Amino acid sequence: MNTVSERKGTLLLIEDTREIAESIRAYMESEGYSLDHAEDGISGLYLATRNRYDAIILDIMLPGIDGLNACRRLRHDGRISTPIVMLTARDLLEDKLQGLDAGADDYLVKPFAMRELSARVHGLIRRVRREVTNQILCVGDLTLNITTLEVARAGKSIVLTPVGRQILTILMHESPRFVRRQVIERQIWGDNIPDSDTLRTHIHYLRAAIDKPF
Repeated sequence: MNTVSERKGTLLLIEDTREIAESIRAYMESEGYSLDHAEDGISGLYLATRNRYDAIILDIMLPGIDGLNACRRLRHDGRISTPIVMLTARDLLEDKLQGLDAGADDYLVKPFAMRELSARVHGLIRRVRREVTNQILCVGDLTLNITTLEVARAGKSIVLTPVGRQILTILMHESPRFVRRQVIERQIWGDNIPDSDTLRTHIHYLRAAIDKPF
């Protein structure tokens, strides 16, 4: 019989403020998650590249390597596609765009409610797990293997964030039919739909990844 923690998943928290880290650990463990904690970007990178996690909670302001650079290294150097929720005290649109550009899937501004953090994490994990089927989608020379989560075009591998891959999955499933914005937002974020710039930004970086190099 599975335990609650096995049903929910394993998280990596990269946060240098001890009080915040302890609060997140206590709450997420009470929700049924198991959690590893790193206090700086270098330790976080080490854990993220050597262990398998269902999601990563990543603070931007970190000693050693900041969260933006850590996120970029995970996505581009480590080729890690684990969902990432970025935490920051910065609430400007430009800051949010930088986080998404670095490869984050979601963005939460401090101070935040623990229930909201849990909901965001749970939603990302649920959507990634829902992708796993025995299917390969093909549109022209673009392929998406839903079992292995590998994306390629003209034989060249493409690295996408989980949200980017979810958007691509929806579009490839429906191709060549038109897909309404509301349909994409509902399938990806459920009832927790973010502001209007979020989907636009994800689409921008998805196009840059699958079209621009070709």
